[in-house]
Amino acid sequence: MSDLTTGTSVFTNESTRCISVATYNIHRCKGRDGRRDPDRIVDVIREIDADIIGLQELDFRHYPKGKSCRIDDILAGTGLNVVYGYTLPESAGRYGNALLTSHRVLDVRRINLSVPGREPRGAMDVDLEIHGKVVQVIVTHLGLRAFERKHQINRLLEALPKEQNRFVIVLGDFNEWTPRNHRVRSLCTHLGKCPTLRTFPSLYPVLALDRIWVRPVESITDICVHDSPIARIASDHLPLKATIVMPNGHQPHQLEGIVG
Repeated sequence: MSDLTTGTSVFTNESTRCISVATYNIHRCKGRDGRRDPDRIVDVIREIDADIIGLQELDFRHYPKGKSCRIDDILAGTGLNVVYGYTLPESAGRYGNALLTSHRVLDVRRINLSVPGREPRGAMDVDLEIHGKVVQVIVTHLGLRAFERKHQINRLLEALPKEQNRFVIVLGDFNEWTPRNHRVRSLCTHLGKCPTLRTFPSLYPVLALDRIWVRPVESITDICVHDSPIARIASDHLPLKATIVMPNGHQPHQLEGIVG
């Protein structure tokens, strides 16, 4: 069990380890001041200091001279494993999601969440080896319209493992500002209740658009919005970060994965 108020876990002991996970919509590296500044985004990522970070709205498309988002080169300098999940075809310019992690990547699956007539969307479904245990991590960014999100959440539910003992982390920008609607409830039914904290807009957050689900839900010992002076200006979203306690002593089901 855990206490999200105090941020402590009643089963944290020598047989468990804590990891930190975060989700961050970087808004194409465009800050509230109108500047595209990937270095500033990476400064926020370093402030977050998480083991696993899901990013949304990475934009590698061409911009006027001096405006290019060099985020891929800069992320490579963080020392973390980087897995990209593009939602636009190469001919249109790379754009989409990414997963940063200090843990070993075993397998990568990409889920097409696109709805005809709407902006292409997708999810990254990644297996990580964390302290000898296989953990499934899903990173996504859902659409702006309710009918889109209904379809997209149904697709995410299909990707969830049937085994209830499988450790799962789902994080991203869900664009849901009514936390008790049936779409969010369907995810909570399968993953447990998701704490809702306001992350948007970054200067004066009023909407809980960004979410982190963990199964088993009692593994979350703390969750908070990363609110710093640079985070308030670097993007229109603030990062959301959670601390998760994991049991030790489990061997991974597979150890010869790939980085995709």
